[in-house]
This record gives sequence, C-alpha cells and structure tokens, in this order.
Amino acid sequence: MARLDGKTALITGGSAGIGKETAKLFLQEGARVALVDINEDELTKTAEELEDPENVITMQGDVSNEEDVKRYVNQTVETFGQIDILFNNAGIEGKVAPLTEQRIEDFEQVMSVNVRGTFLNLQYVLPIMQQQKSGSVINNSSVAGFIGSPGVAPYVTSKHAVIGLTKTAALETAEANVRVNSIHPSPVETRMMRSLESGANPDAAEDAKKAFTAGIPLGRYGESEEIAKLALFLASDESQFITGAQYRIDGGMAAT
Repeated sequence: MARLDGKTALITGGSAGIGKETAKLFLQEGARVALVDINEDELTKTAEELEDPENVITMQGDVSNEEDVKRYVNQTVETFGQIDILFNNAGIEGKVAPLTEQRIEDFEQVMSVNVRGTFLNLQYVLPIMQQQKSGSVINNSSVAGFIGSPGVAPYVTSKHAVIGLTKTAALETAEANVRVNSIHPSPVETRMMRSLESGANPDAAEDAKKAFTAGIPLGRYGESEEIAKLALFLASDESQFITGAQYRIDGGMAAT
C-alpha cells in the first residue's frame, strides 16, 4: 500500500534513530526522501543502508543556520520538484543539571536547535506548500512538551515552544490546505536517551533507565519504528482533516 506515492518528504535529523526509521517507512510507502543532518558521515551511512539512490538525497546542514536551511530546502525542490511533507525531527537534549546550574549558553544551544530550527524550517517550507495548496508538517516535540522534568529545563522549555509554533502555523496555513501537527514521544530507544541516562546517573545509567521506565505505564521505552508509524499517518491523506493537533505517543506517560 503506497500511502505516500508521488510525495516528497524532507526529514531533519535524518541520519539515525527516529529520522532514519521514518525515512525507511516513507520510502516503503512510495515517497521520495530528502534527509538532513549535521553529521555528514552518519548521513552517508544511512543513505547506503537505504539502498535507494533514485529516491533519496542527503544534505549536511545545521537546522539553526538560516543559510543552511535555505540551501537544503532549495536543493530538495530542485531535485524532486516539490515538498509535500516536512518532518521537523532534529533536536538535542542539552545538559542534565538543575535549572540553577544551567548556563545561559546551555539554554541557548537547546533553544537554537529545537525551536529556532523548527521555526526556520517552517519559514522556508510553508510558502512552498502554500503555493502547492497542499502539504503536511509533523513537528517532533516530546512528552516533555506537556509535563515538567527535573534536570532538563532548556529541553522542556523548547518542547513546550514547539506546540506554540505548531498551533500558530496550523492556523496560518489552513486556508491553503496545509496541515501542521506535533507528535510527543516518551523516552525512545535512541542515542538521546543514552545521553540522558548517563547525565541523570553517571555511575549507574542502567538505574536511571529503570527510573525513567517506571514512569511509563506501559512499562517500556518506545521504539523508533513506532514513532515513524505515527509520522506516516500524519503525513498521509488518511489524516487530511487533522491540523493543529498534538499526538502523544508515550505509553501513557502524560496520562498519569
């Protein structure tokens, strides 16, 4: 079933984890995929793993750098002619420390990637979708967009901000049949969680994982493939009457 047949998807943070698994699924469903990541070596490995050079391009870029965003958005359109799906997936966790011990540089770095990066991609992709009179944007926020979490104040702040960007963009583009939604994963089995576990308990990261897991009613972390399936639904025409919405995919974490 080719739910994305003929569509082009731009995925940031596309070299690993959720981004890579989403790219795999989108390709299986008929999409052409443009992958962006700051890590060029990992992008190259991912492109080789996907084994579909006709339908995949990779572009090294920093989502917080306006010139980079302009360049890779233009390159995607030049290569594939359109952008039907934007998955704003790139994000960083920042330092694990109490709010009073976070430096302003720590705060600004997280906000730069997670909020400025989302903003810039919206700013350059939405006009393309508005001109096409169609498009779907999926902003990857977090369960931390709904709840607080000690030790990661910059991250929590940034993920709350993504909800505001999502709602505003949805209202501004609905007339052009462009849909903008956000997804909110719990901890997922990715590099980011290994970093957070180590930051929370440097001497016993596995204990930190157990503590995080205890807060998830379904009793486990999510998998990247599961997040990709939700992104697919929101990218496809099956969700054509959904915009400005927030989708938790958190094993019940924010329900407690």
